[in-house]
Parts: sequence; C-alpha cells; structure tokens
Amino acid sequence: MEQNLRIPGPTPLPPSALQASARQMIDHRGPEFAQMQQEIIAGLKPLFRTENDIILLTASGTGGLEAAIVNLFSPGEQVLAISIGSFGERFAKIARAYQLDVVPVSFPWGETADPSVVDQALKEHPQVKGVLVTHNETSTGLTNNLAALSKVIAKYEVLFLVDSISAVGAIEMRVDDWGIDVMITGSQKAWMAPPGVAMVTVSPQAWTASRQSKLPRFYFDFAQYEEWMAKGQTPWTPAVSVYFALQNGIKLIKDEGLENVLARQQRVADYTRQEVRRLGLQLFGNPGIGFYSNTVTAISIPESLDGEAIRKSLRQQYNIVLGGGLGKLKGRIVRIGHMGWVQESHITPVFTALQKVLAHTEA
Repeated sequence: MEQNLRIPGPTPLPPSALQASARQMIDHRGPEFAQMQQEIIAGLKPLFRTENDIILLTASGTGGLEAAIVNLFSPGEQVLAISIGSFGERFAKIARAYQLDVVPVSFPWGETADPSVVDQALKEHPQVKGVLVTHNETSTGLTNNLAALSKVIAKYEVLFLVDSISAVGAIEMRVDDWGIDVMITGSQKAWMAPPGVAMVTVSPQAWTASRQSKLPRFYFDFAQYEEWMAKGQTPWTPAVSVYFALQNGIKLIKDEGLENVLARQQRVADYTRQEVRRLGLQLFGNPGIGFYSNTVTAISIPESLDGEAIRKSLRQQYNIVLGGGLGKLKGRIVRIGHMGWVQESHITPVFTALQKVLAHTEA
C-alpha cells in the first residue's frame, strides 16, 4: 500500500514531477539550462504577482530566509520579528545569529498577528530597518492577514521580508501590491517538486540595501546571483533535477490556472476542516483577523489522548503520515498537510482511518 503522506512538506509529487526529475543531467553552464532557468523565472512572476527580480537558490526554504537576512542588513541593525509560531521564531533566530538587534512582536501560538500591535511596535522603535513575518505558520495551521499587515508596514520606511514558504502557490500572494521587498518560498511545498530550491523575490529597495549591507556572506551572496543569472547560470552548482520538477510544477499551475488552483486549495481546506468537525474534534487556535490555513490543518487532540500515539497508529496500521505538534504543542495537536498536488480524495482516507483509531483509543 502506497504511503499517504500528509505532512506540511515535502508534499506528494504528481507522476509528471517524478518523470521530470528523472531526466538525464544537462550542462548547468550550457544553453539548455539557461533557457530552463529563464522559463522558470518568467513563469513564477505572474504567480507571485511581481515584476521584481527572482533569485533561485539551491537550498531549503530556511536557506532562503538566511539569504534574505545576510543580504539586507548590517551587524547591530534593528529588525522587528513578528511571530505566531515555531517558524516565526526561526526567522528571528536567524536574525539574532547574524547579530541583528531583534525586536520581538510575539503572539500566542494559536493566534495571528494583530496589525494594530505591529503598528504600535513600529511607532515605539523608529530605528527598525526591516520587518520579518511568516505568511503561513505551519506549526499552528494559521495564516496571517498579509494584506492587512502590509498596509501598516507601508506607513514606515522599512524593508518588508516575508516567509511565504508554505503559502504562495496555494494561498493568495501579491508581492508588488503588498510592497514586499523579499519573499521566500520553497520547491517542496505548493510547487509539486522535491526539496532543494528556494525562490526569492528581490525589490529595487532590497537591491539597494543589499549593496549597503555589511553582513558576511558567500554562498548566498545576491550580488553573485545577479552576475551569474544575467548569463543564464548560477554561481554554484544548482539542483538540476529539482529545476526540472519545478519547471513542471509551474506548468501544471499555469495549465490549471492560478485562480482555479487557489479555489481548489480553498475547497480542499474547507473539506478538511469540515471532516475535523464531523469527528467531533476542534481546529487548533483562533485566527482572529487572520485565517485558518489552506495548506495545513492543525487539529487539537483531547487532553485524554496523545497526538504522537495517534500519529504512530495511523502510520503503522494505515500507512498514513501526519505532522505532529512542534515544541510546546508536541502531543497536543496533529497536522494534516494539503497543498500542491491534492484533491478531497487524498484527504478522505485520512479521516476514515482517524475515526477508527480514535474509536479504538477511546474504547
């Protein structure tokens, strides 16, 4: 029985992605690669809704976050880090690792960011040079209202950095309309490709900041990418197989139509949440002015049960793999990933099995 992988990434791959990534290697300094890279970037721009430059990094999404930090700031500069969960905290940790002065604006896990609180924090810290925010927090299954946050952040002369690793491609993104200077996503999420490529948008303001930044970098140096991508190449050896699959994923989204993709993701997420309630379970958290995520659903586990034991039973008995709670939520929630190549039919067996596991556990 094939495993039903329902974690928030890496996500299951459609057959065409498997076929694409199995292609023979090509010269990453040759014309075939240059054409492919150009087509990938051209294909991403309308999906990101941006005219900004796009850099492709052979790295995980976290590598993209680190690249954003090291290219835009200098030691001791102040950034405002908005956090609603584990991955918001990770973004802040990266900034601290590079000796930035981090002003945390942290909300309880299970809530989304309140723009009025962010506004007040920016008023109180006029030295802030950049704002870090996680668009979609997979550790809690909640999505920040990026449009509302962008209106507040636009009032200040700061750089706007967005971790949209698990959102863009499945949740609405408007890089230019929302004034985002750097947006990061990863191939293994909504893009129906294996892990290994981070996609980073860079605004003109971000390019200016990058040329003024004094933080050390080598592998992630935007200036190197600017130079080599102008030649149709990358400064370092790229993950060619992942490029093949990513190109295929972009084609799949284009063929389906972005609005249709977003509607499908909404529909599958609504179905997942409906099934949670049908089993008498509760969604984790209260999104407030944000939203329940359309790419991952977090389910609160009753105090009498252990989420890790439930996940183990699902894996061993039904070959269904769910995400667990991270940090302080371990054992308290389970997370169902539903982004990229997904339909309701992929989710139905999860709840059929979960209902049986719960009935056996509670018996």
